[in-house]
Amino acid sequence: MPKNIFPLDSTKSFTEQEKLGHNRWHPDIPPVETLKPGDTFRADCREWFDGAIKNDDSADDIRNAPVSKVHALSGPFAIEGAQPGDLLVVDILDVGPIPQEDEGPLAGQGWGYTGIFPRSNGGSFLVDQFPDAYKAIWDFTGQTATSRHVPGVSFTGIIHPGLMGTAPSAELLKKWNQREAELIATDPNRLPPLALPPEPKDAVLGGLTGEAFAAAAAEGARTAPPRENGGNQDIKNLTKGTRVFYPVFVPGANFSVGDLHFSQGDGEITFCGGIEMGGFIDLRVDLIKGGMDTYGVKENAVFMPGNVDPQYSEWLSFSGTSVTLDGEQRYLDSHLAYQRACLHAINYLTKFGYSAEQAFLLLGAAPIEGRFSGVVDIPNSCATVYLPTAIFDIDIRPSTDGPTQIDPGIGAPKSAD
Repeated sequence: MPKNIFPLDSTKSFTEQEKLGHNRWHPDIPPVETLKPGDTFRADCREWFDGAIKNDDSADDIRNAPVSKVHALSGPFAIEGAQPGDLLVVDILDVGPIPQEDEGPLAGQGWGYTGIFPRSNGGSFLVDQFPDAYKAIWDFTGQTATSRHVPGVSFTGIIHPGLMGTAPSAELLKKWNQREAELIATDPNRLPPLALPPEPKDAVLGGLTGEAFAAAAAEGARTAPPRENGGNQDIKNLTKGTRVFYPVFVPGANFSVGDLHFSQGDGEITFCGGIEMGGFIDLRVDLIKGGMDTYGVKENAVFMPGNVDPQYSEWLSFSGTSVTLDGEQRYLDSHLAYQRACLHAINYLTKFGYSAEQAFLLLGAAPIEGRFSGVVDIPNSCATVYLPTAIFDIDIRPSTDGPTQIDPGIGAPKSAD
């Protein structure tokens, strides 16, 4: 096992650990460790809400989840010799739930969760149709997930970090804050908001203290969206065996990682759409000097996906086009087309006895494939959702016999009004 350079004690909160991570992006956050190119190491990762979500049959914790605290990131880790303009090479050697802990109060101790976030606290990809908070708990048996809240399905998790990235330079951070503030200003009262501005409340900034902490907390970027540094890309294929190439913007690169998922469907459509958990990740780092110019990789990460994904041989696919539920025609709106494809899949699954919320939670958690299938045929783009049929206990293919009815069990918990 590689040396664990960022251990976490499951009995303590994220801010009480021996080494303190962070939950904002800022170039002044000091690294917790310095590595050499070619080094291999392990880092423990706390679930993104640091234990705020419980293994129970209530969704009140999703409704009240402290969004200002996310994400609980391990790092930053500096790489010796890294300079702006280089590419940081990150190999994922292994990733999994909290080691040797198959039960306990923290997500990752034998279980994880998926949440539909309410409009008032983050929202979701389908917030207009699902404005309230719901939750599903998933139990882990080896690499298989099952749920008392979404019965009749089991699937192999594609375990991956939702978030990895390098620190922004001061100039890049300023650019982020300016462009996102301009977007917010176009509709400042929107729920959910168009973007999340810097928020000093609940900021965790590693080793910064005093005036340096206050200054960074006032301008540190929230970790919710993906940006030029990688960040919260939520790519389910960034699993064991993956190699990622990240732009370097500050000396040392200052790489961070967190937001582990046991599984996820393409798009993480419920917002907390993967099966969230804490755990560990084993990484190897290296450098390509001057790689940003050499390969033209200046504002994006490039990755080679891992090769341990479950192999499904049969899929049921649902398509959607860029026409709203009210019949309004939109021009090549692929985002809308994917929403419509997801809604078609949800509606289909309700014919087998699932509630719409159970179906939505399943699409967020299971390894569905989402694709932009046509983006050139005016005025309608076409998006598709591929649902693996083997994850169901029943046959969900259309037939002359009609849909088999499942027992929906206790259902997905909804938060109190």
